[in-house]
Amino acid sequence: MSQSEQSPVFMFDNSDPEMQRAYEAARRSFRYFWREIAWERRRIIPALGLACVKAPFTDDKRASSKKPEVEHMWIGEIDFDGETVHGELLNNPNWLTSVKAGDAAHIPLPHISDWMYSFGDEVYGAYSVNLMRSRMPANELRGHDEAWGLNFGNPRQIRVVPPEYFKDSQGTAGGVPEEHPMSINMAPSLETQLAKSPQMVHETNDRGWTFLHHEALAGNYSTVKILLEFEADPNARTAEGRTPLGLARSLAWEKVAAILIRAGAK
Repeated sequence: MSQSEQSPVFMFDNSDPEMQRAYEAARRSFRYFWREIAWERRRIIPALGLACVKAPFTDDKRASSKKPEVEHMWIGEIDFDGETVHGELLNNPNWLTSVKAGDAAHIPLPHISDWMYSFGDEVYGAYSVNLMRSRMPANELRGHDEAWGLNFGNPRQIRVVPPEYFKDSQGTAGGVPEEHPMSINMAPSLETQLAKSPQMVHETNDRGWTFLHHEALAGNYSTVKILLEFEADPNARTAEGRTPLGLARSLAWEKVAAILIRAGAK
């Protein structure tokens, strides 16, 4: 669905306990979405067809009391700093008047309501979407999926990562591989690269982020381990004062947090 197209309207009760649980499940698993985005940025050939986060928006004043106060909409071009999800609205709203497609959005992580990404036409995540799909009659379900042009699969079974990720997994947490396969597979080449250019571990971007900050936030245990072996500073602070340990903990990467603590992180 392009940014210029209007989102199809599929109504649901925002106070529905099942929907609230879907939102909470999406927030808890956001780390797997962010891990995928972090690796997508490093791929020479992009693999993701879609990567977006849903969040609630509201007008300061409603034009009509008959219209919903809150509209949940998708944002793309996602970035994440350990606290806030940044992006831009993908579609024009159906009811709201204070925002439009292309507007910048800055959403605290506890306020997001869903996420999804796709490999080819296969969708991963989409907790609230699949709850709505599970309640649709067959003809409405077909119309929904055709509007997106994607394969959401069985609405009762949320897919978090592609099945091939389990092949290279060195353990799972909550039924999901603990580490992205690219982190495992690329660790030897990173070690070779750092042996040639050890100063890389101390380089920062314009926000003061080191390689270790990025890898900690993405939950990449194998690469974090190598960076620490090459004397990356476990207590380095970004311009906003964030540390690798704080970033790892922001997404509950406990294995990464543990190795940072062993290296002296505070």
